[in-house]
Amino acid sequence: TEKEDDMSRRARWMRRLLVAAGLVAAVALLAVAPSLVKMDLGRLGSRASWQLPDRVIDSLGIQPGDRVADVGAGDGYFTFRLTVAVGPSGRVHAVEVSDELVRQLEQKARHGGHDNVVVVKGEYTDPLLPDGEIDLILFCNSYHHIEDRVEYFDRLRSDLAEGGRVALMDLKAVPLVRLLAPHGHWTTVETMAEEMGQASYTLTERFDFLPAQSFVVFRPI
Repeated sequence: TEKEDDMSRRARWMRRLLVAAGLVAAVALLAVAPSLVKMDLGRLGSRASWQLPDRVIDSLGIQPGDRVADVGAGDGYFTFRLTVAVGPSGRVHAVEVSDELVRQLEQKARHGGHDNVVVVKGEYTDPLLPDGEIDLILFCNSYHHIEDRVEYFDRLRSDLAEGGRVALMDLKAVPLVRLLAPHGHWTTVETMAEEMGQASYTLTERFDFLPAQSFVVFRPI
């Protein structure tokens, strides 16, 4: 559909922006405080050098057997790393609204032998996750795409298991992002905390080690 084609174009644009933003932010961070982030300078332009996926996943304290959802999974950057964290007894739901990305995720899961990945064709207003079963829902650079966020996350609480959490990573409102990104393609922690509070969540953890993104965790009240 036209909306899905627009989302695919946005996804490609976002990947290019994130590489540029991560590169500049990483260089600036290293110049100011090199001890804060350990990076391989030979890989400075790669996503892993500034996205720090291993550290992100370690910070979330995922346990073997957990049921995790990656909403806005894209090309599966976090999806297939999360499969290692949950182990063979766990499950990762990779949610996308684009038919093209759903097909790509299904192919990667099948060819990679990831039997614990469930690819979900979600809706713009609902990720269509199983009610009461998800221990952790991760949103990486997808929060700002949700139109009515209070209503969306209010409804999302029904998908969480007891003690379930929602982790949000979104672009920081730093000068570089404001310069390169269209208006609204970033979200401050204050905005997320206010909107999530209206949806009956409370901020429980905040991580500040990512140079280009905010990273916060919420639990239902």
